[in-house]
Formats: sequence, C-alpha cells, structure tokens
Amino acid sequence: MRLPTGLVIQHSAGDGLGRLGDWLREAGLLLDVLRPDQGQAVPAALDGYAAVIVLGGAMSAWDDAAAPWLPATRDLLRAATAAGVPVLGVCLGAQLLASALGGRVERGGSGPEIGPALIAKRDVAAHDRLFRPVPFTPDVLQWHWDAITSLPPDATLLASSTRYPHQAFRVRERTWGVQFHLETTADMVRRWAAEDAAALADVGIDVAALLARRDLDEVHADLAEVWQPFAVRFVEVVREAEYAARA
Repeated sequence: MRLPTGLVIQHSAGDGLGRLGDWLREAGLLLDVLRPDQGQAVPAALDGYAAVIVLGGAMSAWDDAAAPWLPATRDLLRAATAAGVPVLGVCLGAQLLASALGGRVERGGSGPEIGPALIAKRDVAAHDRLFRPVPFTPDVLQWHWDAITSLPPDATLLASSTRYPHQAFRVRERTWGVQFHLETTADMVRRWAAEDAAALADVGIDVAALLARRDLDEVHADLAEVWQPFAVRFVEVVREAEYAARA
C-alpha cells in the first residue's frame, strides 16, 4: 500500500519539524520538506501531495519583503483548503493560514507569549475530529510575538488562552491552525531562548527565569502525551481524504 506524502514548508533552519515529524512519519505519512528560505520554490499546485504542513518562523505573516515566498505559501494554503486537502498550520503557519483565508494577523497587543502554558478548549471542539480527545486545558509551548486578531469568516474557534483568544481553529472540514507549538524539543526551546533573550529582556521577560520554572524535559513529556495522538489523528484524516479522492 502506497503511503501518502505531505508537503512541509519550513521557513528557517531553526524552525523544523522536531518531534512532530517523527510522530507523523510513525503514523504513516511520508514528508517532503521544502526550504523556500534556501531558494526552493513553493509549488503552485498540490499534485502528488496528500497534505500540507506549514511550520513556524521568526518572520511576520505579512513580511513578504524579507520572506518573498510568503505570498506563494498563502496561495497554496488557499488552494489546499478549497480542494479539501488536509492542512496543519503551526504558529506562523497558522497566522499565514488565517491571513490567507480572510482573517487578520497583527503584532500582539499584550506582548509576546513565551514558554510552557495552558490553553482551553471551546465547547465546539467536542465535535472536532482532531481536538475532541484533547484534554480541556492541554499543555502547549508558546513562542510568538504576533497574534491572530480575527479569524477567517468561516472559521471555527477550537481553543483559546487568556491573553490571545485565537489559539486553534478549523476552516471547513480538513484545515487546522494552531497558534502554539507542538513540534518542539527541549533543545529547540533552549536555542530559541538564547537567540531571543535580548529582545525578550527589552520587553521585561527574563526568559531564563521563565523556563527555569518547569523542567523542559518534563514539559515535553506532557506535550507528547497530548499532541502525539493529535498527530496520529491528523494522519488518519489525510488517509481518509486521499481514499475519498481516489474513489
């Protein structure tokens, strides 16, 4: 049986698939990682791909001058959603998804949201294929300065936080965006902390002290308990969508 292939758009070297890639592959999804920051072109069509996963990055969702592949990425997200191809956008990926489909992304008015945190599911998430089994207040890892300030007109809000309400959403039946990170490793977070320490200090955040409040290895064990099964359910959706397209 041929395994489906997902297209992964990775915006920078430090923002890779992490553990999410392991979980998706273990669940039976082949992954083709595209690096537009290294000159690889974002395709205009999804021929041969059964899913699209768009990862995070340091740039803003509207920063087309610094990241000239972002318009093509938004076009691809619109095309995938319209065609019913399963989509997962993570952090910047979720912001690009929201802006591509008619939402709005702006600099976060409450400052950056950084480190281990909890979000809260909305009641409607009980009817969502991916979020239904997720605990009511799951652990997540936050690392974002920008925020989705309005969702696309036809989006369903699935999870919120006290500072930024648009933490997870779905558009139609197979397109999901999550503002938080579920792919990280402890080492990835430590690297981000070192890279962003000065910028965070400028807004009053001592990132070393923040991360010292909880052991990062324990945090990531808690994250895996929730988000590995989430990744498996996404692959199940991919398989079903591909089977339906062939029928």
